[in-house]
Amino acid sequence: MPMRRIPLLCVLALLGTTVLATPANAAPVALLSDPIYDYATAIRETVYVESPLDNDGDGIRDKIVADVIRPREAVAAGVKVPVIMDASPYYQCCGRGNESEKKVYAADGTVSKFPLYYDNYFVPRGYAFIAADLSGTSRSTGCEDVGGTAEVQGAKAVIDWLNGRVTGRNAAGAVVSATGWSTGKVGMIGKSWDGTVANGVAATGVPGLATIVPIGAISSWYDYNRANGMVNPRVSSVPSLHSLVNSRPSGTCSAVASALSSGHAASTGNYNSFWAARNFVPAAASVRASVFVVHGQNDLNVQGVHFGQWWDALAANNVPRKIWLAQEGHVDPFDFRRATWVSTLHRWFDYWLLGIDNGIMGEPMADVERAADVWQTSTLWPPSGTATANYVLQGTGNPGTLASSGAGSGSLSLTDAPSLSEANAVSSPTTARTGRKVYQTPVLTSDLRISGTPTITLRVRSSKATTTLTAKLVAYGTATRVNYRSSGEGISTLTTQSCWGSSSSTDDACYKDTAKVVSSAAYQVLSRGWMDGQHRDSLTATNPMNTSTYYTITWKLRPIDQVIPAGQRLGLVLTLTDPEFVTAHSTGATVTVDLAGSVLKLPIAPAGALAAPSALTAETPSVIYDGTVSPLAGTRFQ
Repeated sequence: MPMRRIPLLCVLALLGTTVLATPANAAPVALLSDPIYDYATAIRETVYVESPLDNDGDGIRDKIVADVIRPREAVAAGVKVPVIMDASPYYQCCGRGNESEKKVYAADGTVSKFPLYYDNYFVPRGYAFIAADLSGTSRSTGCEDVGGTAEVQGAKAVIDWLNGRVTGRNAAGAVVSATGWSTGKVGMIGKSWDGTVANGVAATGVPGLATIVPIGAISSWYDYNRANGMVNPRVSSVPSLHSLVNSRPSGTCSAVASALSSGHAASTGNYNSFWAARNFVPAAASVRASVFVVHGQNDLNVQGVHFGQWWDALAANNVPRKIWLAQEGHVDPFDFRRATWVSTLHRWFDYWLLGIDNGIMGEPMADVERAADVWQTSTLWPPSGTATANYVLQGTGNPGTLASSGAGSGSLSLTDAPSLSEANAVSSPTTARTGRKVYQTPVLTSDLRISGTPTITLRVRSSKATTTLTAKLVAYGTATRVNYRSSGEGISTLTTQSCWGSSSSTDDACYKDTAKVVSSAAYQVLSRGWMDGQHRDSLTATNPMNTSTYYTITWKLRPIDQVIPAGQRLGLVLTLTDPEFVTAHSTGATVTVDLAGSVLKLPIAPAGALAAPSALTAETPSVIYDGTVSPLAGTRFQ
């Protein structure tokens, strides 16, 4: 039914000034906050929030800059407002969003133009917006420790300040309090590193953080920079990221930079205390905020392992949550599903920050993109009834058979081809190629939905003390698909604009439109996974492989929710070295695979979870056909 709008002041009058941490589970009332406040005259201020740390070692606690914009009329009316916060290291070095916007400052030091649309859209609707500079970046003091304690505690300090627990000051040094205008309720949002900070702050359990919206965000920095004991060459190292965003005078952060360089154990690939301090997944039990996860299934930068393990940990701890999974790469939903995204985000924040019972938590938990601008919803994710199915490897022909029944038998000899590209590894499955082996199902007679995290177990013997083991799931069958390997990772930026919120003379709310980039292809790689043989038993230490011994090794592939349609085939491609995605500790091995001891386990959703055409939502498409593959796709962290 149409969404009924009620002016925000009326809503607050109905609710009082109390905002529910978890709104009552009553019959939904279709309400939305309305843009009743003037954006152009909103209060803009800069607050220097005291962090609990002094990680630049100058004897003074670090100061985190919180640039604030909030509705002026709410102050006059005595109405407290909640806060939406994007804490980022990128506001000066690199910019935010598809158009790489940076903060622009007025003569008095306040921000005259905020990046992104959050301020333009939400401040008129009765929210404050804070763009916080992470420790050691832009105007904040301290040093950026890339996922570490200073980064997380600095962002957390802003929430503590909003709730009166720490001190904030203006540029003149006068104490500034937020408790007179802030409800204390905060929603953190951000893409990539910004969303990662939201995950980290939520993992502290800080009171006042009501919800987070991590978009393409990291849940464990080890799993960003490493893959089961091997370096990920596609992404920037922790020391490099520190150098990229560091804004402090030369030499100020030398000690922190040195600790980052020595701590990340690039030579061994081991998981250690450095990485444990940057792993938020074990702290999921501390999360008090609701979580709205958004991730591209084909994100080759912040890969799917991050949303998958975070989601599973949140589910195990009954954290209220919602998820969108797209076919694009490292792309913001504002750029792949703009109108629906802004509407959904509006309702999400209204529910969790204003306590407006608009029914959003009674709606399907998951939205999954099936093809360009075609979406399917799921009541739960993974869908109820999803179960593990075993697929065995049979034969040594070209290709072998990936069978859902029977048993594997015999053995396969696989010789490393260190220069084998992914395209050559997975294409032309009936052709024999050194360094790869393809297994395929028969032509599917019905759609097959894989929803969750696949795992592969291989019983192997290696001619070297270690080797990379690589497994990839591939859908074989010509179709028009989102080209996430294009330069825009599935989108193209147009020359037209659309506006989302109110503008002022210095800060407009208009952004360039985008279109989906699609291409016709004979296959699509759905999921990837890697294991370093010497890390088979533990990520914290190596254990060389005895060349005369068989080892049973199991590892996870990236989580997905993909449908392989009837008429196509599902394939499993096995290779050794995979130079595009992992840096091998050793190359040139010959590996013998005992097929009887090997199995692929897939989380298969029940037939009832497969959408009929009427259950798929096709949104107004804007599509560009382009089969170009960019070598840089998926390499930019922002």
